[in-house]
Amino acid sequence: MDNKNKNDPMKYSEKIVAITGAAVGIGRATAEAFVNDGAAIAVVDRDVNAGTAFVAELTASGKDALFISTDVSNPEDVKSMIEGITGRWGRLDIFVNNAGIYTQGDIVLAEMDDWNRIIAVNLTGAFLCSKYAAIAMVKSGGGVIINVASEAGLVGIAGQVAYNVSKAGMIALTRSCAVDLASRNVRVNCVCPGTTDTPLVEQAINRSDDPVNTRRKLESSRPLNRLGKSEEIASAILYLSSDIASYATGSILSIDGGYTAQ
Repeated sequence: MDNKNKNDPMKYSEKIVAITGAAVGIGRATAEAFVNDGAAIAVVDRDVNAGTAFVAELTASGKDALFISTDVSNPEDVKSMIEGITGRWGRLDIFVNNAGIYTQGDIVLAEMDDWNRIIAVNLTGAFLCSKYAAIAMVKSGGGVIINVASEAGLVGIAGQVAYNVSKAGMIALTRSCAVDLASRNVRVNCVCPGTTDTPLVEQAINRSDDPVNTRRKLESSRPLNRLGKSEEIASAILYLSSDIASYATGSILSIDGGYTAQ
């Protein structure tokens, strides 16, 4: 890495970054953006095949990467994951809470099992990862935590009560952690993507009765009249992780094509 990149606050040479849900979609795009700017990356995911294949691609191209299979809702898994990162690189600089699941169901139809699982993965998982990532960061002098919430955490979207609540909880977690960790040199911020054209969203669209019309409705529901791109969300995550954003903590950044501005 040349000296110019080392002096550029938007470059990440010598930074150690971990991303949950990093095998596909927004997580993968974010991991690619970080390693392309010089970071070492821990790809954290439950999908062993996808995660292993992704890390193999990265290492084959000369990137410093490690795959760690983790259930973020399991405290022992999370502690072991953080230990694996610090054992490999000696510290942790940036942690991105991106792992998440989705189910439909309004307040009448939502099943208890679905509620418990979404809260466990989306919210408790972010809590556990933030907790143990922060402990590691404080030991090495500081760091940055980024939570990937959703437009669904800012407004009530019909028919997905558990998902909405889990993402609203991530926003509250962001603000609480930002206040708790400010004096310890750990910044905590949050991005709220709108519907983004990922494999998961594509699968959901294709399961609908009319995929073409479903996609069109999703696109037309926002002023920019299109879905987001994973790379656009990744760019926002890198910005909030950078020294350029060093005065930002407790910030909630919407990247939703104008959906929540309406």
